[in-house]
Amino acid sequence: MGPMARNSRNDGASGKGVVAAARRPEVRLPPLVPYDGEGLEPDGDYDGVRFEGIDLADASGPGARFMDCALEKCGLDRTELVRARFIDSVLTGVRGVGTDLAGASLRDVEVVDARLGGVQLHGAVLERVHVRGGKIDYLNLRKARLTDVVFEGCVLSEPDFGDAQLVRVEFRDCVLKRADFSSARMDAVDLRTAAELDIARGVERLAGAVISPLQLMELAPAFAAQIGVRVEA
Repeated sequence: MGPMARNSRNDGASGKGVVAAARRPEVRLPPLVPYDGEGLEPDGDYDGVRFEGIDLADASGPGARFMDCALEKCGLDRTELVRARFIDSVLTGVRGVGTDLAGASLRDVEVVDARLGGVQLHGAVLERVHVRGGKIDYLNLRKARLTDVVFEGCVLSEPDFGDAQLVRVEFRDCVLKRADFSSARMDAVDLRTAAELDIARGVERLAGAVISPLQLMELAPAFAAQIGVRVEA
């Protein structure tokens, strides 16, 4: 095991000062076939396909399956992907508002430099997902299950983790603005290297998370308010 907990790749790491690190996806895409269709199909099966620069605004593909796929610079405004499955896939430079991924499943997925707003991922299952760079506004992850998920170098504005379950989740150099952790459940959640940690609701749900001494000082007023302590000079 390495000297720093977050650099370890051993599952179930435990002990004082040790946090089990998230397992990152290792996506190795095969040669891909360019997508030559129009829109998406409900319950469509896309295997080894490259979607490049395609506008999928208002497309409807509930229950679709994407395996070994690449989505590059695609428009996802109001795209309906309820209960869709993304496996061993990479999404790069995708953009859009109101993308509906409620109940979706993402496993071994990389999301790079996304520009999204109002993404619906409530009830979704994320396993070995790496979100790197970009900005996501109003990310809805209520009642979602996140296992081995890393948010790195990205901006999350008003993300909603309400009633979600987070296991081995890392926020590295990530800006969290007005985050909602109401009723969330955490295990080995590493917030120490978050560039900004602004919690609007649910500060009392941080049991199972690790924060830095500086973050503790910054969150002290919220902790005091939670237990009814008045702090006055």
